[in-house]
Amino acid sequence: MHIQEVSHKAQVDAFHQLPFFIYANDPQWVCPLLNNIESVFDPKRNNFFSFGSCTRWILVDEQGKTIGRIAAFVNEKKAFKESVPTGGCGFFECIDDQSAANMLFDQARTWLKSKGMEAMNGPINFGENDMWWGLLVDGFSAPFYGMNYNPPYYKKLFEQYGFVTRYEQISNRIDVPRGLPEKVMKISKWVIERRGFTFRHLNTSNLAKFSKDFKEIYNDAWKDFENFTPVTDLTIQETLQKVKPIMDPQLIWFAYSSDNEPLAFVMILPDTNELIRGLNGKLNLLGKLRFVWNKLTVKHKRMRAVIMGTKEKYRNQGLESCLFMKLQEYAHTLGHYQELELSWVGDFNNKMLALHEGIGAVYAKKHTTYLYHFNR
Repeated sequence: MHIQEVSHKAQVDAFHQLPFFIYANDPQWVCPLLNNIESVFDPKRNNFFSFGSCTRWILVDEQGKTIGRIAAFVNEKKAFKESVPTGGCGFFECIDDQSAANMLFDQARTWLKSKGMEAMNGPINFGENDMWWGLLVDGFSAPFYGMNYNPPYYKKLFEQYGFVTRYEQISNRIDVPRGLPEKVMKISKWVIERRGFTFRHLNTSNLAKFSKDFKEIYNDAWKDFENFTPVTDLTIQETLQKVKPIMDPQLIWFAYSSDNEPLAFVMILPDTNELIRGLNGKLNLLGKLRFVWNKLTVKHKRMRAVIMGTKEKYRNQGLESCLFMKLQEYAHTLGHYQELELSWVGDFNNKMLALHEGIGAVYAKKHTTYLYHFNR
């Protein structure tokens, strides 16, 4: 076996084709859009390159067959805020062979050490943590787009190498036809009637305003979490550009005070996997035509809460319940949504987990973000 750094088209193709071999007999797997994956490694499309670096490798056996892959990243805004300088690895795929996995992890570790790192998180993404983050360790049901999906044996490969759990990310689900608990509905209606808050869904004709409101809320809501980095205008623009082809503006809601201060938001997206199954990750001419046809004809059954936030001083005032009531009112008028996944919430975020429980969500699956110290 030998490692090859991905540097030319044939190696890029091998990097993307490996999952088709790994998941050949797994009916749950849906190939992500390869262009979205490739954008992570493109400095022209990923603004994280302005304050970081990344590379990737494939592992090839004696017969020249690709049997593994991995990427490694350094985010300089976060790396040096850790107890020791910490990078990351991700986009890991491998056959069920510990020695093969060890070669991939060793390669990521060696590269990260050359960048001054002393530890690595994984599997993570060279971007925001709403996509391709964490190893699936429980709840191997059909994945939502952007959520890591992997064979159960990957847990063994990580842990036998020496990775230890840093934190766990919990995904819960809501049965949409059943709706929110009656208590939540009553609280929401009282808040709307008595507190003077207003609620508006995204207006695509005024994205600049909603982007500004998103940034203001997010940077206040998440500022106290470990290694928080304020979201930038460029990151918001990139995110909106990526989700624009599939987003439904009436699934993205904002709450405002009586004097129009932005207070809270929730971003929910229809599940892209329902539109791209069978496309093999390709949006060539035929893929685009099939995607457009699916978008016009497929009635989504699943949606995913990508991110939400409430300004610190407006928490515990029922705003989140109101946002979900607005979402429910809209989803029920459509009649075809069956499931809402609330993904993913770190096990350190007790307030958000309590909110999930309060609005009637039940456990669905768990991802783990691991940590490996080079000098253990």
